[in-house]
Amino acid sequence: MRHGDKIKNLSRTKAHREALLANLSCQLIQHKRIVTTLAKAKALRVYVEPLITKSKENTTHQRRIVFGHLQDKEAIKELFDNVAGKIGGRPGGYTRIIKLGARPGDNAEKALIELVDYNEIYGKGAGEEKAAGKRTRRRGGSGKKKAEDATEATETAVGEAPVEEVKAEEVAAAPAEDTAATSEETKEEGKEQA
Repeated sequence: MRHGDKIKNLSRTKAHREALLANLSCQLIQHKRIVTTLAKAKALRVYVEPLITKSKENTTHQRRIVFGHLQDKEAIKELFDNVAGKIGGRPGGYTRIIKLGARPGDNAEKALIELVDYNEIYGKGAGEEKAAGKRTRRRGGSGKKKAEDATEATETAVGEAPVEEVKAEEVAAAPAEDTAATSEETKEEGKEQA
């Protein structure tokens, strides 16, 4: 029985497993995404996310702790200088695992593990476009919009000026005293057009 055994051993000794995860972490930090097996990706997520959290606090003490795990100066520099700036506001969940299917040679499940903030497709750029547009729901309201668009298209196709433009032209041409009369006339014309 394996009650309470949460460590993914990956069929390796402790020293071999630590070296493997340290190397994968360095490659993930430097390249922002790597392709590996699904089991290694899941083990790597547990290993690298606490290190990324430590990089939010850029002190000598935190750098030495992370260096004790990774043993790579270039990866440490990249992590604390570039990656920490991007993930500063994120409370956790810095990595994403995407399954890629089976590997042809040995049928092992492959997966892509990436840093979330470095993906342009799923990242902030895609979310801002959705937020900028009007929020839509799957209700019957779209029929009204289509009908309004159709009437505007027919008005412009016939060559008639929209009601707002007529108001502006008549108000500019009419004397100041007759402004109320012309606005009532334009309202009546608008009702007839509709």
